[in-house]
Amino acid sequence: MRAIRQDTHGSPEVLKEVELPRPEPGLSEILIAVRAAGVNPTDWWNRAQPMTAGGLPLILGWDVSGVVEAVGIGVTLFKPGDEVFGMLPYPHGVGSHAEYVTGPARAFVHKPAGIDHVQAGALPLAALTAYQVLVDTADVQPGQRVFIHAAAGGVGHLAVQIAKSRGAYVIGTASAAKHDFLRSLGVDEAIDYHTVDFTEAVKDIDVVLDSVSRDTTGRVRSLAVLRSGGTLISILPAAPIGPDEMADFAERGVRFESLLVEADRAGMQAIADLVETGALRAHIEATFPLSEAARAHALGETGRTTGKIVLTVEEAGKA
Repeated sequence: MRAIRQDTHGSPEVLKEVELPRPEPGLSEILIAVRAAGVNPTDWWNRAQPMTAGGLPLILGWDVSGVVEAVGIGVTLFKPGDEVFGMLPYPHGVGSHAEYVTGPARAFVHKPAGIDHVQAGALPLAALTAYQVLVDTADVQPGQRVFIHAAAGGVGHLAVQIAKSRGAYVIGTASAAKHDFLRSLGVDEAIDYHTVDFTEAVKDIDVVLDSVSRDTTGRVRSLAVLRSGGTLISILPAAPIGPDEMADFAERGVRFESLLVEADRAGMQAIADLVETGALRAHIEATFPLSEAARAHALGETGRTTGKIVLTVEEAGKA
């Protein structure tokens, strides 16, 4: 099979197309012929430097949409020919930027018939992140005020839709050029982070989804907009949080959580259900063939994309 592998860390140019033996499914695993696989910030972060994905050589990619090619011993949920989508177990179950990949059967669900593989391949990691923040962790309720940083980004634009499906009032940040896009998703208030200090424009927030703050200074700004009893959830690897900062959270009556996305069949099924009802759809910024993974990484690293970037894989035997 063809795969995109790196033998060292560095710029997008370290990504090379290689030929490797096709994997075989192990116990409770399925082998998937990949049709599409999203590219996420964690992919280019792990490409550039050692982070969460393990050692070299490395094949990146956690998002998968494709067709079951074979099933391992013990699998009852799927049969060869089934169309599935899901996320390989994060952070170590990596490898979907290839023609074939194996993964635990229970990390996947049937792909909704109403969407293609590109749309399905864009969803898993980002949508699971948003779902686990807003539903599993924050338990967002109708009428609550949800503030989403980078609301036009990969996680952000899906989080907007999930929050709206829960009946929340949603405020999101993005550059002014993306405000019409945010409104099309249902955002109630859009804030241009270039020109507006959100700490002065926003208050009484119940839940903050923070995808931008890497240190105490950033978290303090998000903390400032929360009401007492509110929840701040970071989805970035956080710098160590000291006792003074934790005391500040406690004094303000605010809950702080740092979330690392997990593979979850129930969450994937909930996402599939939202797709089926029309409540959730990924915006595709660009698609690239598997061989052009380096271009996909370079585009993602500009930080100016809207929604998701997806790699596509041709069906074996087709041009």
